[in-house]
Amino acid sequence: MTVSQRISDQGEDFDRADLELWPIGNCQVSGLVDRLGALVWGCVPRVDGDPIFCALLNADRRDAGIWRFELEGQTSVEQHYERNTAILVTRIEAADGSAIEIRDFCPRFERSGRMYRPNAWVRNVRPVAGNPRLRVVLNPMRNYGAEIAPTTHGTNHVRYLIGPQALRLSSDAPIGYVLENRFFRVESDLHFFLGPDEPFVGNLRSELQRMEQLTRDYWKIWTRGLHIPLEWQDEVIRCAIGLKLCQHEETGAIVAALTTSIPEAPGSERNWDYRFCWIRDSYYTVQALNRLGALDVLEKYLGYLRNIVDSAQGGQIQPLYSVMGEHELEETFATDLAGYRGMGPVRRGNAAYTQVQHDCYGQIVMPTAQGFFDRRLLRMADDHDFEKLEQVGETAWAMHDQPDAGLWEFRTRQEVHTYSAVMCWAACDRLANVADHLGKADRCDFWRQRADAIRERIETEAWKDSEHGGHYGASFQSDYLDASLLQMIELRFISPDNPRFTSTFAAIERELRRGDHMLRYAAEDDFGAPETAFNVCTFWLIEALHIAGRDAEARALFETMLGHTTRSGMLSEDLDYENNELWGNFPQTYSLVGVINCAGLLSKPWSEVR
Repeated sequence: MTVSQRISDQGEDFDRADLELWPIGNCQVSGLVDRLGALVWGCVPRVDGDPIFCALLNADRRDAGIWRFELEGQTSVEQHYERNTAILVTRIEAADGSAIEIRDFCPRFERSGRMYRPNAWVRNVRPVAGNPRLRVVLNPMRNYGAEIAPTTHGTNHVRYLIGPQALRLSSDAPIGYVLENRFFRVESDLHFFLGPDEPFVGNLRSELQRMEQLTRDYWKIWTRGLHIPLEWQDEVIRCAIGLKLCQHEETGAIVAALTTSIPEAPGSERNWDYRFCWIRDSYYTVQALNRLGALDVLEKYLGYLRNIVDSAQGGQIQPLYSVMGEHELEETFATDLAGYRGMGPVRRGNAAYTQVQHDCYGQIVMPTAQGFFDRRLLRMADDHDFEKLEQVGETAWAMHDQPDAGLWEFRTRQEVHTYSAVMCWAACDRLANVADHLGKADRCDFWRQRADAIRERIETEAWKDSEHGGHYGASFQSDYLDASLLQMIELRFISPDNPRFTSTFAAIERELRRGDHMLRYAAEDDFGAPETAFNVCTFWLIEALHIAGRDAEARALFETMLGHTTRSGMLSEDLDYENNELWGNFPQTYSLVGVINCAGLLSKPWSEVR
């Protein structure tokens, strides 16, 4: 993985948005910094809020919704994260040899017995060579790009009236130069704190330097607690931090990505708002982080799930909720934003909340089941939690053979999707495991019988005979193939050497593999035939290759996928399998999970060096 990259103005198209972005955040607020060191995406008061930094989706209006530091005569930019942290370091150089260094972070550290994670971005600027002349372009917007936020100011601060609660920039830079976007000479360190509209307490310089050190310490200590593989350590650590930044710590919710409306393919209008908590995506996230020992994310998320189950009162669980657990996520259009490279629409909200997706029941039971077994947890699950979880299992049983929109969220058709049925089986199977652990023999038998009945139904209805030996179909009604069928091994529904799985794997490779990449499915959907590969499906392919004993091929393909990561070590949702350009929302938790899981499977053991 490239953790540092120098970019020269020569031959680069700097006016075009791309996904060479560097995430920063503190599990309350986040931001994406582009390859020139500009903050181009960031929402308040949380990840699903108003994108006051929205230049990423502002097409040609690149000076609106942005926070950029610009050197006079600027020629090159070099960026990297401080090792094992979410602190970004950007070095900008000018033709005369002058240079500055920017340190970007969102404060996160323990203070007064609580985690301090304000709605704030900190940018510390230091002259490192020559006599740099700097211009600060800080133009946050409001109401989803409707207008640049009006300002008021004092001697050492600027207030940006973004909504009911303004943001305040506190700085020791000349405020007049900042307001007028004028170049000025940087002769000493400059400090910028954009956060709550309240006077900054204490000495700005020393306080922001202290915040930087405490935030650095937090991330290094958090990273030190990860159980990482021997190989690809930097890649795994970076993806783990990326996943951590996708959690809204206040509630424990985990968002699918930090952005909205990055198209899955150019001009496809497959533009979705991913700043919400999908039960499915979150299951995969906590599963991956759990393998690394990051139990803090799991514990917070289990609290979020308990609230979701309580509010459902034994009824149907939605596929997604807001980070605060809100049920209604009305999908509308932000018409003032032109979209990524002008490829609208920009969506706010996601109508998938109205869909029926039965896989979510298994994805609630499986992570929750760990709470009954894992003695490391601060709060272990008890009999009352089991009773609540049985309500989820009852719904899984009732819905296992009913049509739904499936994990790929088809908007115009419903079938009994095999993946959803297998997840309902998993819900019953894991409930039997928990009941056995709790000494509830009658409940164990009850759930085991239900799991066996679902398994028999899947084997009868999902299996499709064919000239190539047959395969599981994507649904009970159709014989088309779906990459999610590869998850049958991970879910322990079937063994790797079972002829039905080996035949299905062969069929999936034949129909869905495109060179080094994998499609979700090849059949037409609501928007026509898929045009890009789905990155997590490629990682599922790598896992299947490993299970099939094709390790050399799996390792080669994994290295190829790592070569497609951004300079920040991240991946988006999709990839053009012809030109290898990344598409889709960013950073995509599914894709980061794939890196972590495959690295753990393929790495040499630590015993080789210990």
